[in-house]
Amino acid sequence: MAQRFLGGTGLRVSELCLGTMTFGSSAGEGDSHRMLDMFTEVGGTFVDTADIYGQGASEEVVGRWLKARGNRDELVVATKVFGSMGEGGGNASGLSRKHILNAVEGSLRRLGTDYIDLYQIHMWDVETPVEETLSTLDTLVRDGKVRYLGASSVLPSQLQKALDVARYHRWEPFVCLQPLYNLLSRELEWELLPLSRAEGVGVIPWSPLQGGWLSGKYRRGMTSAPAGSREAALQEQQGREGWRDRDTEDTWQVVDAVLEVAEETGRTPAQVALRWLLQRPGVTAPIVGARTPEQLADNLGAAGWELTPEQEARLTAASERPLPHPYDVLARPRERSRPDGR
Repeated sequence: MAQRFLGGTGLRVSELCLGTMTFGSSAGEGDSHRMLDMFTEVGGTFVDTADIYGQGASEEVVGRWLKARGNRDELVVATKVFGSMGEGGGNASGLSRKHILNAVEGSLRRLGTDYIDLYQIHMWDVETPVEETLSTLDTLVRDGKVRYLGASSVLPSQLQKALDVARYHRWEPFVCLQPLYNLLSRELEWELLPLSRAEGVGVIPWSPLQGGWLSGKYRRGMTSAPAGSREAALQEQQGREGWRDRDTEDTWQVVDAVLEVAEETGRTPAQVALRWLLQRPGVTAPIVGARTPEQLADNLGAAGWELTPEQEARLTAASERPLPHPYDVLARPRERSRPDGR
């Protein structure tokens, strides 16, 4: 598996990142450890978790595997902070100094490690001054508990503000963004992706298969989510109407294109959708998650080959949608009105 630099840093990570949200919950510890072994055996070095996944169970599963493996420094381990772990009353969540300092100690303990390679805010905290959050994160880097900082669910204005405040105070900046991005969700391209590229922020997209919609399980003509799928489970558990929202011509146009390219290349639909993302400018490493080793094996097949320019362009065209205002206007080429044509 190829290695890439994380944004403008000197940190090398594998071109796929293993997401562990299922570990300790829908994936048992045995299968979770097997998937970690599979990932590293093909050159994977980048593992992402969060303190809130399974209320800490994911970090614990990863931590026991790290201890048994023995060579911690070969891997880049990322985790996140924000959510409540059920203790601490009103300070049990968010990005206050108190919560961050408590949370990092908990993550270090569960992971069984002295340091975290990439520590990410899970989302923006509108109730805590950004200076409080960033100064605390900077202290963690200076103390050696954290190596690099990142963010997940943030608006473009929030990411830019965080970068500017860190730059002004000479604090450690966010060097990584973990956003939603795939062939069915391309809003990242409106602002966050250009901003990340301009500021040297690496991009590690989550849900690269849009909850299974790009995995090959969904085909034109279906009238409901397939049994056993994530969408079917969510609808049963939470009453979500994901099927109704996604059952559109726009969706099936993308699915058809993915299936067509998969047939041409002899690859699976999931591998094609992931490969498109791997070849997008500014993307460092899509996060692949799985409930079973078989699902992970399929996803790992996205590495080591390339879509042709024509195939890549066809997938891009199939997934393009009209831009809302003012993005539509700003995307138009400027009219040449100067006499010298410049």
